[in-house]
Amino acid sequence: MNIALIGYGRMGHEIESAALDRGHSIKLIIDRDNLADLNAAGMKGVDVAIEFTTPETALNNIARCLEMKTPVVSGTTGWLREYEVATEICRKNGTAFIHSTNFSIGVNILFRLNSELARLLTGHPEYSPFIEEIHHTRKLDAPSGTAITLAEGINRSHSDYNGWRFETEEGKMQIPVRSVREGLVPGTHTVVWDSEIDTLSLKHEAKGRKGLALGAVIAAEYISSRKGVFTMNDVLGF
Repeated sequence: MNIALIGYGRMGHEIESAALDRGHSIKLIIDRDNLADLNAAGMKGVDVAIEFTTPETALNNIARCLEMKTPVVSGTTGWLREYEVATEICRKNGTAFIHSTNFSIGVNILFRLNSELARLLTGHPEYSPFIEEIHHTRKLDAPSGTAITLAEGINRSHSDYNGWRFETEEGKMQIPVRSVREGLVPGTHTVVWDSEIDTLSLKHEAKGRKGLALGAVIAAEYISSRKGVFTMNDVLGF
C-alpha cells in the first residue's frame, strides 16, 4: 500500500516504522508545517491515510481525505462528538473509514473481555466497577479515549450503569474513572470490580507505542480495499 501519514509526531514515526516493516510505502507525510499539501495532487496514488493528530484538527483532516475518496484510519481521541459527521462524509463519498480509541490488538481483546465480564456480573450488585488509566504527562485528553471505551462497554453490557464520571464526582449509576498523568508511561488501563468478598480485575499495560502503530497499519490493510464504516471488531473478526 501507499500510505499518507496525517500527523508526524511520536505516533506517526512509529506507524511509519510499522508500515515499512510490513512492506508498505509512505507516499505522503502531513504535519503542522505543510498542511497545504493535503490536497488532490499530494494524495495522488495514496491507497489509505492514517490520521493521528489533535482533537481540534482531526475532523477537518479526516473529512478532506474522505472527500478525496481516500480511506482513513483515525486514532485521534477527544473529538468523537463529531464522529457521526465523519461517518456520513465517508458514506457520501463511497470510501472507507475506521476509528478506534486504541488500535492495539491487546487493548481490543481487553475491550472484549471487559464487556463479557460486565455481562457476567449483571445480577451481582455486590460488585461495583472502577476504571483507572495512567499516561505520560504530555497526553492531552483525560480520561483517555480507551478508558471511555471501557466504560461504554460496561454500560452496554451491565444494566445497572449509565455513563461514567471522574472519581471525584458524585453519581451512583455512573462508573468512576481515575486519570493519572506521570512520567513517560505509554498507557496502563485497569478495570476493577470490587466487593466485600473479593476483587476481579482486568489490566493492560502498554510497553510502548509499537502495538498501537501495528494495529493501525493492520486496520489500514483491512479497509484499503473495502467501502463502509468499520471498527476493530471487524478487523479482528470478533
